[in-house]
Amino acid sequence: MSRTLAVRNLGVVPYADALALQRQLAEERIAGRIPDTLLLLEHPSVITLGRGTKATSLPLDADALRRRGIEVFEIERGGDVTYHGPGQLVGYPILDLQQHKSDLHWYLRQIEETLIVALAGFGIVAGRNSGYTGVWTQGRKIASIGIHVRQWVTWHGFALNVTTELSPFSLIVPCGIPDVVMTSVERELADEATRSVGADLPARVRDAVVRSFALVFGLTADS
Repeated sequence: MSRTLAVRNLGVVPYADALALQRQLAEERIAGRIPDTLLLLEHPSVITLGRGTKATSLPLDADALRRRGIEVFEIERGGDVTYHGPGQLVGYPILDLQQHKSDLHWYLRQIEETLIVALAGFGIVAGRNSGYTGVWTQGRKIASIGIHVRQWVTWHGFALNVTTELSPFSLIVPCGIPDVVMTSVERELADEATRSVGADLPARVRDAVVRSFALVFGLTADS
């Protein structure tokens, strides 16, 4: 069971519901009742505050953000503030790292590698930025990562901007990095390439991420 990756494509899910599901599945993974699982979904506009969130990362207070129709959640993951919204591929791996490697730094680098490999399939040269967690291309940040681990079982995960409207990122200091420039798969692709992919881009990126995740973690995806 430990070498199987159960992939669940959930569509658009409110953040509170996804958080409750992650916590439930983490308990089940700790108990050994389910295999490693990858949740793939999209959130309505929401800002999440990790344990490392600094006051300077949130220029507007939570009430002001809610008046703009953006939910705000304080959560248990590591890292600073981030934004989730339509057009973003959010991945929540529920993995037992004891079946892989009990090393959080290794795990973060593996998630980065997953996204780097997936993006390469679209001709996007992505990589790491020394001193920061996440994935970057040409100096712009295309994916954010924040995790939580209990008894070596993971939840929370990554957010890859695919067709994401980027303007809401201006309401925060993304991941607490001053002057960071956010980007998306859609923005990084040349016009001709974007037209050739068309409306299938989100599905194609999702499938590429599933393939690369299974490859990088040495698992067999069940879908």
